Amino acid sequence: MSSFRLDGKTALVTGASRGIGRSIAEAYADAGADVALLARDAEKLGEVAAVIEAKGRRAVVLPCDVTDIEAVQASVARAIAELGHIDILVNNAGGNSFSMPLAGMRFSGWEKTLRLNLDSVVHVLQATLPHFLERHSGVVVNIASVAGLRGAPMMSHYGAAKAALLSLTQSVAVETAWAGVRVNALVPGWIETELTDFLRANEDAEKGTLARVPMARWGTAHEIADPAVFLASDASSFMTGQALVVDGGLSAMP
Repeated sequence: MSSFRLDGKTALVTGASRGIGRSIAEAYADAGADVALLARDAEKLGEVAAVIEAKGRRAVVLPCDVTDIEAVQASVARAIAELGHIDILVNNAGGNSFSMPLAGMRFSGWEKTLRLNLDSVVHVLQATLPHFLERHSGVVVNIASVAGLRGAPMMSHYGAAKAALLSLTQSVAVETAWAGVRVNALVPGWIETELTDFLRANEDAEKGTLARVPMARWGTAHEIADPAVFLASDASSFMTGQALVVDGGLSAMP
């Protein structure tokens, strides 16, 4: 199973202070990679770094707001300088904190969601891809959502951002394949993290959400981390421009 290992690799994970991002960062360290951790909360990043270093791997803490293009550029440059290079990029930062019909949504809420879930990914990609292309090597894992696979009533803002991310994944995969760069999307279903607290806080909302999931439960961040290791490793070496769905069967529902 050596093809699933990441020994000698370096990774940059955004949104690494909690939830899916933290689980992916720790799983990469378990697989042998050194990890640059990017998120806004420096204290929480420090906690993740301590866990990674306890595993015998190196961790670089990069406090950064991914919606700030200049901060992203500086953070990516620092990650490259401190780790020597980057082999793997995980665009995980994102999320959604509200649900409501489009007709009553303030446009500022729409803009904020697109900025966090789509524009931020472009910022990180534009800061990292030249490094990958120069090295003729690199892997990108974009964390999308099942909300981007079909209509997302009450969350059209989030669904639109994630649908655009899936399209972006395919476009960039084709643009960079010549240089040995692979770009795939990992598509989680409903995962139990702080970002879905607002759904679990409402009994009716939670019941309605899980009613559409054949496995009838929330997924865990750890159940997303292992597929993220697969996408980053040589086990997926002939795979690019694809969306790997991990959703408890949700997207298979009619």
